Amino acid sequence: MARIRVLVVDDHRIFAESLAAALAAEPDVDVSAAGSGPAALRALERAAAEGRGYDVLLVDAELGARTGGGELPAVPAPRPEEPAAVDGIALVAGVRAARPGVRSVVLAEKDDPRAAARALQAGASGWVAKDCSLQRLLSVIRGVLRDETHLPPALLTGVLRELTAARKHRSESERLVESLTPREREVLRCMVAGLGRKAVAERLFLSPHTVRTHMQNVLGKLGVHSTLAAVALARRAGVGPADAGTGGLGRDVVERGGQLAQ
Repeated sequence: MARIRVLVVDDHRIFAESLAAALAAEPDVDVSAAGSGPAALRALERAAAEGRGYDVLLVDAELGARTGGGELPAVPAPRPEEPAAVDGIALVAGVRAARPGVRSVVLAEKDDPRAAARALQAGASGWVAKDCSLQRLLSVIRGVLRDETHLPPALLTGVLRELTAARKHRSESERLVESLTPREREVLRCMVAGLGRKAVAERLFLSPHTVRTHMQNVLGKLGVHSTLAAVALARRAGVGPADAGTGGLGRDVVERGGQLAQ
């Protein structure tokens, strides 16, 4: 019998242990639990190294948001290259990018069309209520392994609306970015990378005054009034940051009170 390897990722101890125990009673399911995003990443890495990778992640939608005495026991400190904390959606996106064969299902305490849409965009294959029946959860686990996507019927309309709106915003943002000159796009990528005016000037071998003019032109063409708004629009359009290479990445303040950094 082919066994399904499941990793429950939840920082609420009672829920995680109860769910793991219930799933472990199934003859074709092997289950483990992790109490944080970094712990889950380490578990995935170990399993892959041992040649017995996980098939499905069950990820708490509120991962990392809880405080108090309900958490799982403290896990070893993450290695320097690992994040100190990873929320549920970020974990889904990271796993999707690094291990595309692993399916992720988000477990939520409440229906939230916007969060569910974000989860799907991040690469989740399902969104399930935490209080659903065990049989329902098992059906979803087996379904996502057949490349199915599972959402509660009550969420379908809202999620489709959110996804449609996201596509519309992205297309509008892409159109605005396309209106920039090649040099202005370079400046925008530096802004996305967190570089201020002086750092951009050093990187592009321009004077600070010229860079300021380019930044003002970028804001004007994008129809925004602040660097933060320009960066948000750029990210919607799929504009990535300039590659780190000058040593100044992220060191300059890019915005102070809505004004361009001096």
